[in-house]
Amino acid sequence: MLETARHLESKGYLVRYVPVDSTGQIDLDFLRSVVSPSTALVSIMMANNEIGTIQPVEEVIRIARHYGILVHTDAVQAFGKMEVNVEKLGVDLLTISSHKIYGPKGVGALYIKKGTPIKPFVHGGHQEFNLRAGTENTVGIIGFGQAAMVLKERWRKDKERLEKLAQKLKSGIETRIPGVKFNGHPEKRIKTTLNFAFPGLEAEAILLALATKEIYVSTGSACSEESEEASHVLLAIGLKPEIARSAIRMSLGRFNKEEDVEVVLRELPEIISRLREISSFHPET
Repeated sequence: MLETARHLESKGYLVRYVPVDSTGQIDLDFLRSVVSPSTALVSIMMANNEIGTIQPVEEVIRIARHYGILVHTDAVQAFGKMEVNVEKLGVDLLTISSHKIYGPKGVGALYIKKGTPIKPFVHGGHQEFNLRAGTENTVGIIGFGQAAMVLKERWRKDKERLEKLAQKLKSGIETRIPGVKFNGHPEKRIKTTLNFAFPGLEAEAILLALATKEIYVSTGSACSEESEEASHVLLAIGLKPEIARSAIRMSLGRFNKEEDVEVVLRELPEIISRLREISSFHPET
């Protein structure tokens, strides 16, 4: 979304970036102050992919509707982890991705509310109702549909089980590791996405140490794994660059079990303690 916005800026469009608070939720008052009848689109993530914070999409839509503005939401991270109902939301455009619900990679879907004006960005054949030329990835689409059917049957049960595991992991880390900082909204978030900063350490060192124990986490979103810059998400919520660079993200999924959480709670405190011994950081006790 950010890269598309920057591209549009380079073409002369006026783009406004709405700031967030320390939990990652957008400033609705700022949004109200910058939209107008000339605003073409408001685009917002339903849930953040690094810290899990859920945005007040319904309120964003109410603000936009006052001026007749179209609203798009990126629901990729939310899909499969919370209810995503386009009719209840009233959103004009919504995007989801297959791989987030254990379907094939490289397949996604764009919901377009009936009557929403939209033009094709690829010209050629008549596929996708003349909106997206090119032979469809039929196998991928079928796989996506099958994954959605499986999700429909089990997502509530999975959600309850995984949220309990995530809470155990979160409370265990906060109890056993002094000086750790949790990033994200305390309640309004995807509970299975956990982001912790370990001030004084480098996230890359933590990631590599965990990998030797066959525990795999990330230092940010998958889209920015190759970047050495501090996460723009963590900087936006007010973290200093050196703190942001100490943060790791943990995500729990369908195949995680309680034993996995136990392993992390056994190994991570030892790893952090060992890394701190060779650094100059000494947390307050």
